[in-house]
Amino acid sequence: MKKIFVLDTNVLLQDPNAVFAFGENEVIIPSIVLEEMDSKKRLADEIGRNARYVSRLLDGFRAQGRLQDGVALENGGTIKVELNHRSFVKMQDVFGEITNDNRILAVALNYHTEEQEKPEPKDVVLVSKDTLVRIKADVLGLTAQDYMNDRIVSPTDMYTGCITLRVHPAVIDEFYSFRFLSVNSLQLSFKLRPHEFVILKDEMGTSKSALLKVNGDGRKLEPLYLSNEAVWGITARNAQQRMALELLLNDEIPLVTMSGKAGTGKTLLALAAGLYKIEDEHKYKKLLIARPVVPMGKDIGYLPGEKEEKLRPWMQPIYDNLEFLFDTKKPGDIEKVLAGLGSIQVEALTYIRGRSIPGQFIIIDEAQNLSRHEVKTIVSRVGEGSKIVLMGDPEQIDHPYLDASSNGLTYVVERFKDEAISGHIMLERGERSRLAQLAADLL
Repeated sequence: MKKIFVLDTNVLLQDPNAVFAFGENEVIIPSIVLEEMDSKKRLADEIGRNARYVSRLLDGFRAQGRLQDGVALENGGTIKVELNHRSFVKMQDVFGEITNDNRILAVALNYHTEEQEKPEPKDVVLVSKDTLVRIKADVLGLTAQDYMNDRIVSPTDMYTGCITLRVHPAVIDEFYSFRFLSVNSLQLSFKLRPHEFVILKDEMGTSKSALLKVNGDGRKLEPLYLSNEAVWGITARNAQQRMALELLLNDEIPLVTMSGKAGTGKTLLALAAGLYKIEDEHKYKKLLIARPVVPMGKDIGYLPGEKEEKLRPWMQPIYDNLEFLFDTKKPGDIEKVLAGLGSIQVEALTYIRGRSIPGQFIIIDEAQNLSRHEVKTIVSRVGEGSKIVLMGDPEQIDHPYLDASSNGLTYVVERFKDEAISGHIMLERGERSRLAQLAADLL
């Protein structure tokens, strides 16, 4: 039996191709959704881009027929812009205020009521990324669901970049004797990915263990290239940080992704590795550091001054880490250091579109606030001889239409986890302070 799916505005703003995701069913777009799209189309961000894309898509459907009567889609479904189900009478006793959300709910409710009067009623499903809209729909007796097609992976199945295996102690002895292990010799029932880290532990319960990394072709386990020496004054404080430095300093891995809670050292490790590669090894010409301009809490509005002055509040976390690495004592000293070096550029992602960036060590902080389209735009800017590091905490997202399963960082991690040119590690242990670790765990 075919179903009727009523789409909320936020579904189309998140995925402008969502109308094609419902198979051979009927897709309904309430007229208020068009009005909300119209209010968003002038925005310069991705929400505005998606609103314009949906507008062009619907305009293309007009050539095939009248949208208010329904237009057939290539996948066997139909799309319809609904004009005649806006009656709010049935909802006034429950939700008296005529808001845009309630008007969308009214469309779904009126469709549901009509279908129940038919001999073979179709299921009516309201699709929304707004939790409260789905709750309201449930109160009204409607079926409601989140839009799941944009989810890359469930939070519990996210790739961590590290696995612990319990093996016979003879396997660990073999590794220390020959300094490598064949992946086939482990006889695993699952596949190890390129540059995945493996911790071997004695299945007999002794303290014997080994830390290894899968090589680029996924066939061999090798020891870590780095010992635990300091990198630009920073020493790894736990196993995951050591793994992160291994990826960051490996010139054969041009794409590195790191995820983890606040205080796990993502930004500090990336900056230390970048400075080492540029100032000590001269592997890259410049260190480019960028982060999306997405506020936590209420936006503070327009800021005065030149571009550097406007960006400073957004980039302050980067400057905090640079001040620590350069051990500056007075306010303003870091600007003098950066001006003297000339090889470090702190930038907002707003200015990265259209650029080609060869021979640079690129750090993208707070990548969890990027959409799939935005992260594709950024990674596709990387030129020959460059290395890009994407990092963030998928649990701390300030973007209104993204979550831990649909953000750009998670998207890159999952799409590149089987590629030999990329490596990923999830940092778990906080090292900022005991208070910060407790806050991350308890709050």
